Amino acid sequence: MTAETNSYRSILDQPESRFPLDVGEFNSKIRKLFHASLTTQWNPSTVIDWDGIDTSAYSPEQRTALRTRWSRRAWGEYGAISESPALQIRFCHDRVDPDAQLYFSIRSQEESRHAEISYRLAEKFGGYIDAPADDYENSVSTHGVRRLALDADTSVECTVAALVCSAEQVIFNLFKHIAEITTQPAIRKTYQLILRDEARHCAFGWYFMASRLPGLGADARKRVRDAVVTMIEKVELNGYQIAWLAPESEASSAQIESDRILWQAGLGASIEELEKPVFVSSLREIRDRMKREWDIDLPTFYHPRTGKI
Repeated sequence: MTAETNSYRSILDQPESRFPLDVGEFNSKIRKLFHASLTTQWNPSTVIDWDGIDTSAYSPEQRTALRTRWSRRAWGEYGAISESPALQIRFCHDRVDPDAQLYFSIRSQEESRHAEISYRLAEKFGGYIDAPADDYENSVSTHGVRRLALDADTSVECTVAALVCSAEQVIFNLFKHIAEITTQPAIRKTYQLILRDEARHCAFGWYFMASRLPGLGADARKRVRDAVVTMIEKVELNGYQIAWLAPESEASSAQIESDRILWQAGLGASIEELEKPVFVSSLREIRDRMKREWDIDLPTFYHPRTGKI
């Protein structure tokens, strides 16, 4: 057991305290997101005409690229299935506004259907791949949010700022770009459905932080900044969302080539030349917004494939 493990304090080891329990409306913007999620449900098994997809219309290379792409998406979405209930527990433990607790009860459902539809697409085009190659696993494995959510020494503001206002904001912008250049109807519809949910996820993060920041002192704000920086440097710039940002390896090269094959056919992927400006502008927008709304300054980031951001 390492020193880090010894110092880890889980909220699960602390006594539970839920009363007095108030489930009234405190944050009307987040409560509206909850209601919107309730009225825009969709079923992965029926929302796409799965029998209408003629897989014989695609080359073996395209089918392989598609099953690779959507298996990769399923890995990421499945991670969100575990982080959502962990954050739900944290919201209850910290007794944050009930609106946030209610909203995250439905966010878990939304992430689960993103995972299911990704799995179904991978299966349709040749079969789901249940694990990444060993030399690619470090880039796409969990980003540690589940552990952070239960860490008594990491504030809930740190976790939400890093996960939602950073990582989810990046993926929303990237998915929006990919949806715009995808021509295959079922795949384009899949991106559009996920985007509709992700728009609410991102909005939640900014609404939540806006309600919490006034009560944070200088040290707490610095911790929020550090959490965001860690998410961007150690997760995003390590290739969690984008294969060409991952350390060079045989596996990452294969992922990049798969995405190029799909981009050429309008099958729901992009390439470095097109994704790079979207990614760079996303980080700049996050930096500008955090400065404007939170008075938090993010540093300049660097990656060999992007230069300074």
